[in-house]
Amino acid sequence: MVMGKDLPQVRDPHRPGGEPERELPYPSSWFFLALSRELTVGRVLTRRLANEDVVLYRTADGRPYAVRPYCPHLGAHFGSGGFVEGRNLVCPFHHFAFAPDGTCAGTPDGRPPRARVEHHTIRERNGFVFGWYAPDGEPPAWDAPETAPPEVCATASWHTEVHAPVQELVENALDYRHLPVVHHVTLKELEAPQAQGPYMHARLRLGPTGPAPLAKFQVDHSFLVAGLGCLRIEHPLPPLGVVVYLWALHTPTGPARTRLQVATACADIRPSRPTAASLLRRPMHRALARTMLRIAVSKVQGDIRIWNAKRYEPRPRLTVGDEAIGLFRHWARQFYPAP
Repeated sequence: MVMGKDLPQVRDPHRPGGEPERELPYPSSWFFLALSRELTVGRVLTRRLANEDVVLYRTADGRPYAVRPYCPHLGAHFGSGGFVEGRNLVCPFHHFAFAPDGTCAGTPDGRPPRARVEHHTIRERNGFVFGWYAPDGEPPAWDAPETAPPEVCATASWHTEVHAPVQELVENALDYRHLPVVHHVTLKELEAPQAQGPYMHARLRLGPTGPAPLAKFQVDHSFLVAGLGCLRIEHPLPPLGVVVYLWALHTPTGPARTRLQVATACADIRPSRPTAASLLRRPMHRALARTMLRIAVSKVQGDIRIWNAKRYEPRPRLTVGDEAIGLFRHWARQFYPAP
């Protein structure tokens, strides 16, 4: 089975000898930009998306915005000293103020020019701020999904930079062969991957390799892949009455460069109105989320070592047992520009 497209070769200075590498273009998707708790009212953040800066800020009414980084007046970078006044983003160079609709709303000493900053389309979901990216500048083809109940927000998170395109990181979840080799876990497919538009679902049962007594420590995982920017894993733990959510969020920051954000949350399987008992369970939820994050990070370190040294194979020689990868490659084509 052979899947993939012919892609240009580029010299990569970060690899030994500058070996040729087939480079994937940036895909269209919703990509993680910031944690909601990072973007407090009045704060201005700079993040990287598709080799360009994105400036994020939150206005006095609590709404988040994201703009292209340079002031149209004389090119100052909003993320380098810019600030928020009420609902306006203020340039650090001459204090030109820009309203949420992008228009210049005022200057310190005269009539504002007919100038506008360009906004990115963003959404807040489960404690994350996502931004839409499309290589051709097209508006969102689908909406950023709620990958957990709306009241669930990530409480623990970790991030790093990986030398690999986003597709490689998402594809890893469908590469069943590497699980016993790299992560020392067994796998049983409960529901084969199913593609539905920009989403892909699967259910797996994972457990540790080793002596037979360890086999009882198996856990069912429900996977949801939303575009090439978001993977959510749901772990129900019925004996504890909780469900743990784990997100792997992938943001292309540059050619063959991805910011990987891993986050976790824990909630009751049967949520109810806040009571004294439920409030007492919150510290347990946070502790479980932190524990699951530590486990997830320890596992992903093995993947990162491989991602940082491997190359993308546009026409992999797949074999029996690699059917999920073939399905994923075919599904992923929808997020790239037509050749």
